[in-house]
Amino acid sequence: MAVVLGVDAAWTAHGSSGVALVTGEPGAWRCLRVAPGYAAFTGGSSEVGPLLDAARRIAGAPVDVVAIDMPVARVPFEGRRVADNEISRVFGGRGCSARSPLPHRPGPFGRELTAELARRGYPVHTEGAWGSHGCAIEVYPHPALLALLGRARRVPYKVQKSRTYWPDRDARQRIEALLDELGAIHAALERELGPVRVSLPRAGDVARLASLKPLENSLDALVCAWVGTRFVAGRVTAYGDADASIFCPNG
Repeated sequence: MAVVLGVDAAWTAHGSSGVALVTGEPGAWRCLRVAPGYAAFTGGSSEVGPLLDAARRIAGAPVDVVAIDMPVARVPFEGRRVADNEISRVFGGRGCSARSPLPHRPGPFGRELTAELARRGYPVHTEGAWGSHGCAIEVYPHPALLALLGRARRVPYKVQKSRTYWPDRDARQRIEALLDELGAIHAALERELGPVRVSLPRAGDVARLASLKPLENSLDALVCAWVGTRFVAGRVTAYGDADASIFCPNG
């Protein structure tokens, strides 16, 4: 049995995040908890230590793999990495190029998070199969969703980009369109992980687009965790080099 913690990490101290915890083995995974933020998962703290401690209490065993959606590396960096270029080369034509890290984003925030993970026994893993020991891997939900949903192009599910996706639709229509995409992601995750402890609202009950952001964060965290389960099963490809790699599920 393995324990995987999926983290949709904010790139800044004030950004929003999501956390998902799953356990099991290839072909038999189950979701233990999902939360739209560190504090909601731990019951108050947003620090890495309490996050890992809370996961251990919930799972009854230590976390084996932390799958995190944030640029991380084994060496300091302040700009674009080989991993970012490789993801863009392979998935850019499908609308899933990698964003460029900047000196301030994730910058010191990312370095602190990575260092704390390493101190707790989760060094950044960049090459080779999982060795049954604690590690942190970088994942990227956009290309992962291509495999999860069998889509040809980037999935339009980001709340803040709904006007870009559907410029000719009003807010109510964009809410309905987003819920269709979020619902497809939710259904696919439940096929892979079983019940995922996330409820989808009815479109008529959603007053504002922004109220869907916690749902987006929670599903992103679950996608991270799902990629972590594929990593445990050896069903991923690492794009990058020995310093930094982004792990994507094989189709």
